[in-house]
Parts: sequence; C-alpha cells; structure tokens
Amino acid sequence: MDKKQKIVLKGINTENDSRDVVMADVNEQNVDTTEHTYEKGRPYINRRSSLPEKQLFAPAEYNYQEAERTGYSQYSYWKSVWQNFLKKKSAVIMLIVFMLLFVFTFISPLISKFDVNTLHYDTKLAFISPNSTYWFGTDSLGADYWCQVWYATRLSIILAICVSAGQILLGTVIGLLWGYVRSLDRIITEIYNLIDNIPTIIYMTLIALMVGKSYLIIGGALILFGWLGTARNIRNLVFMYRDREYNLASRCLGTGLWRTLYRNIFPYLISVVVLRLALAIPGTIAFETTLAYLGLISVETPSLGILLRNARSLFMQYPYMLIFPAVIVSVITITFYLAGNAFSDACDPRNHM
Repeated sequence: MDKKQKIVLKGINTENDSRDVVMADVNEQNVDTTEHTYEKGRPYINRRSSLPEKQLFAPAEYNYQEAERTGYSQYSYWKSVWQNFLKKKSAVIMLIVFMLLFVFTFISPLISKFDVNTLHYDTKLAFISPNSTYWFGTDSLGADYWCQVWYATRLSIILAICVSAGQILLGTVIGLLWGYVRSLDRIITEIYNLIDNIPTIIYMTLIALMVGKSYLIIGGALILFGWLGTARNIRNLVFMYRDREYNLASRCLGTGLWRTLYRNIFPYLISVVVLRLALAIPGTIAFETTLAYLGLISVETPSLGILLRNARSLFMQYPYMLIFPAVIVSVITITFYLAGNAFSDACDPRNHM
C-alpha cells in the first residue's frame, strides 16, 4: 500500500502560533526528487505549482564582497588619461622624439670616437669642419665637438627635469596651503611680494658671486626662487574648491588637513600641474642658457647654455658651433611643450568620456 507523506507548503507550524498551516497529501512515489530547470512561461505554471517546496526554492547566499563589487565602476582615471593622450598623434610623435633624443645622449658615448672626460686639446686641430673623423667638427681648442654637444644635452635635460620638478612640487605644496589655510594667507602673500618684486636674475647673480657657480648651487637657487608662479596659480584655483559642500563636510567630520588637500582638492589640479611642468622644463633650459651667457655658471662642465655662449661670437665664421646646440635646444623645447600641453589636456577630467 502506498505511503502518504505530509509536506508543508506555506506557513509556520508552532504550538503558540495560531496562523494557519496549509498541508497537502503528496504521494511519495509521484514526487520527483531530482532537480530540474524549468523555463519561464505560461505552459510551465501548472507544472511548477505541483512541485514540493524544496524544489521550488533554493537558499540565496549573501557575499558582501560581491555585493560591493557590483557597484564598482570600470572607470580608471589614469587609463582614461593615457587613452586621450594617445588620440593626439602629433603629441605622441613629439614625446617619442624627445625620449629618443634623451636616450641617445646615453648611447652617443658608446659610438663616439672620443671620450668627453679625456679629450685631447690641440690648437692645430681647431675649427675643423664636420667630417668622417669629427662628426660635429672641433671647437677653438681642437677638441671633438660631437661628444661635448651630447654630454651637454644630457646634463641640461637632467638639470631641467630636476629643477622643474622641484619648482612644481614646492609651488604646489605652498599653493595648496596658501589657498586653503586662511591663517597663512597674509604671511605667504608678504613672502611672495618680497621675492617677486626683485628680478630673479639679481638673486642668481648674488648667489653666483657670493656662494658659488656650481650646478648644484644654481639648481637649488632656481628651485628656491622659481616656485612663485606655480604657487600663485594653485592658490587661485584652491579658492574655487575650498568652500564646496564636500570640503565643508570633511571638515565637520574631522578629516585631516593633508588628507583633505590630497583627496578632495589636488585631483582637480592635476592638469594644471602637468601644464606648469611642461612649461617649466624648456623654460629652465632657456634660463640656464641665459645664466651661462652671463657667465653665472661654472664653465668646467659643458652644458647647452655654455656651448651657445662660446659659439655666439663665432657664428659667422664657424656656424656649425652654434647650429648643433641651438637645434637640440629647439627640439627639446618644442617637443616637450607640445607633448606636455597635450598630456595636460588629457589629464582634465572634463575631456574624459
């Protein structure tokens, strides 16, 4: 004789609960205990309704990590920046040219016939035009000009990058504090006016005459007096974001000063900082050329500025001595400016789609 089994379809069966419990008699032989996947649709409604509860329902596990991941965005700021930058083919080409030029400054000693550190000076070989032996000719002392030009290029690029990075870093930090901390506004403004009212060339002249003319001293002086423009620009932009609602909320929640500056304000200034850096590097090279022209940098180590200074009076008789370093300075300035300007536009979140 077939056994009958009672199955609870709906409700709660407790002694103290008065709610009804719906019971059903199901023949054990007719119950399909295997799991099936039933499609949605009207033809399957009656078939599903005849199944027991354990086949109709399955427990849903909750994983908080998966739940959080569903709200994540696939947007990546730096990935979007790189994608926007790659869309500008001319800027990419300029960046490649600049990188190849910089890398070649390290490769040139390997293929050069002469070593810049052990140059042989012979006045009998002075002012030889470029040929198969002296690829860029010789200078007034008969030394190979090829190795001097590329060594000077490497030194000038490294000096410009280090000085520009120092100026931008110092200017950004001071500008953030200047614009966000109200109590520092008066103090930094007076310091800014004191330094800015005197031409930078006067400071550099005094430092060169009283302290020294080495590249380390001159580079430090350029950083010390070169942060003014960046700080002023950053300060004016911080005024736009300082009193916005999310910054007021951060202050009410007790968020630290540096965290507020770094997380809430600085991301809006990245494009400006990149643009200032792109302008600072060729500007530093040009200013170093000016200092070398005025004799405020030691001539013991050749740089592009020193080579241009030495060749300025020889251009009519020996034009190659001015053409080679001048072309390299022009290429560095143009390529880095165009690439930096394009990268600055790519860093602007308003240009991200």
